[in-house]
Amino acid sequence: MPTSEIEIVVEDPDAPAKNSPAVTSIRTVDVVVSLLLIAFALLMAFDNWRTGMSWAFDGPQAGYLPFYLSVILGGASLYGVVAAYISKKEAAEPFVTRDQLRRVLQVFVPTLLFIIATQWLGIYVASFLLVAGFMRYVGRIAWWKCLVTSFVFIAAMFITFDIAFDVIMPKGPLEAAFGR
Repeated sequence: MPTSEIEIVVEDPDAPAKNSPAVTSIRTVDVVVSLLLIAFALLMAFDNWRTGMSWAFDGPQAGYLPFYLSVILGGASLYGVVAAYISKKEAAEPFVTRDQLRRVLQVFVPTLLFIIATQWLGIYVASFLLVAGFMRYVGRIAWWKCLVTSFVFIAAMFITFDIAFDVIMPKGPLEAAFGR
């Protein structure tokens, strides 16, 4: 690359601040996730032991392979807990800062609400609201552009899934009013 080229840097005005306080450390997240995986492995091991995890006269029982996979998962997760406590570097490193967590929640909360709204409003109305909401509040795009884009997206989704491929999608009261 020639040295005469100039690099253009675009600053994100909403980027997380460099001095934002840490919410949790990498070690904490490693330990919590490993403990959750150990709990899951114990549950799966018990359930597969109850189902039958030995070798029968006609081959392995239903829980044979899943039981041993859960033992491997439990062992690997136990190793993760030990490794997290041994590591000095990860103890002080932040996993997520307050500003980063705020940005993650800006996506997670509306997506969770979308999943819930889909049950009552149907996939198309909930998708319309999600796309328009993201464009307006996260992207700060003009309302008319949000509404037009959302409508075009939902129309394309409807034509593709309902008409072209005849896929059964969650329907709401609006689709019922149109007889779909």
